[in-house]
Amino acid sequence: MQAFHDFIGFLNGYLWGPPMLVLLFGTHLFLTFRLRFIQRYIGLGIKLSVRKDRQGSGDVSQFGALTTALAATIGTGNIVGVATAVSLGGPGAVLWMWLTGVFGIATKYSEALLSVKYRVRTSDGTMLGGPMYALENGLKMKWLAVLFCIFTSIAAFGIGNTVQANSISTMVNETFKISPYITGAVMTVLTAIVILGGIKSIARVCERLVPFMAIFYTLGCLIILAMNASFIFPAVALIVKSAFSPQAAGGGFIGATVMMAARYGIARGLFSNESGLGSAPIVAAAAQTKNPVRQALVSSTGTFWDTVVVCAMTGMVLVTTIMKNPEMLNGLQGAALTKTAFAQIPVVGPIVLTVGLLTFVFSTILGWSYYGERAIEYLFGKVGILPYRVLWVVAVFIGSTVSLQLVWDFADAMNAMMAIPNLVALLLLSGVIVAETREYLWNDNLDKSVPVKEKQL
Repeated sequence: MQAFHDFIGFLNGYLWGPPMLVLLFGTHLFLTFRLRFIQRYIGLGIKLSVRKDRQGSGDVSQFGALTTALAATIGTGNIVGVATAVSLGGPGAVLWMWLTGVFGIATKYSEALLSVKYRVRTSDGTMLGGPMYALENGLKMKWLAVLFCIFTSIAAFGIGNTVQANSISTMVNETFKISPYITGAVMTVLTAIVILGGIKSIARVCERLVPFMAIFYTLGCLIILAMNASFIFPAVALIVKSAFSPQAAGGGFIGATVMMAARYGIARGLFSNESGLGSAPIVAAAAQTKNPVRQALVSSTGTFWDTVVVCAMTGMVLVTTIMKNPEMLNGLQGAALTKTAFAQIPVVGPIVLTVGLLTFVFSTILGWSYYGERAIEYLFGKVGILPYRVLWVVAVFIGSTVSLQLVWDFADAMNAMMAIPNLVALLLLSGVIVAETREYLWNDNLDKSVPVKEKQL
């Protein structure tokens, strides 16, 4: 196990080195400028997300697709991931996470657009889409589509399963002294009940769970920021300064270089909002929508809510708390660090965090089970879905009892391997993205409907 841990750490050193950071963040910037700063349409995307596009083709509503994607993205990355980035990369990592979210909106928009444009409908009426279909139908690179699906089906067990289960079992054990085995068993049973119903069952649960969990957690963050009000502006100044200059040890923070701040900020930003990863477009393809641009606008709001809002609030809570209590960082990381910050709210603070994390984790496990299933279906057909679901349920239990650091490192490695084929598709098909945006958005044709290609399986 130690040898495997060392290998994963070595692999991450290359996968998350300067080339990957440049490729990911560079894609965000490139698409932002090619699409004339598509972020300015975020308000329109929010309006469309709450409308029902009944005339469009799809398996679930636009809101159902968005909440399922949000369920998968708003997870432990927003709580534990931010804390890990701050403890390892210093306060500057918070800004890099935020910038990854702001510019990542363009990438999330582009992913969803390609997913809906190249989606297909099977003989039983099911919608299939995602980067694998963009690679196969848009670029004629089926081999790269196969690689994407292999990485996705494996990565799902890290980012969408074991990391989530590990975080909540640790938190519940520390807060309520409940054994990780008990927590793991309960989570396993609940996961099995929901995912057996497929995407419609998952979407129904997520439509109800996501708004509650986001509001509940946000209120907790606002209370802490009100308690730390005098440190908010100094914290913002420190975050900005640390993002572009080496951070010396002291003031409650470990020493960190600009590269460390960028590395952990961008990596955790990707882990949190998944822009460029190629995951959310898989469920975007199932949305009832008239044309690719409508759903792309809706999907882009996911990155806004996840990183620009929720991750930023978590980062501010952590940095202001550490500045207020410099000694709290010593020996703490991940969920334990965030728990200490929430403990500032008398009595109910740890409970608010635990309930928030529990709902975040459960929803993420549900959303990512769908991503993994679609990848397996692309590789092996429908015959592979049931065995994958069984393995998924078992992994929830196993993930509750393994080493946190090994799980995070494994998730980072698989995320990078999964992102590369998707980024290739985005860059090579950027002309198509611009053309579709011009046709439906810039030419004011958002109500225009397009047919879906039929696929016989």
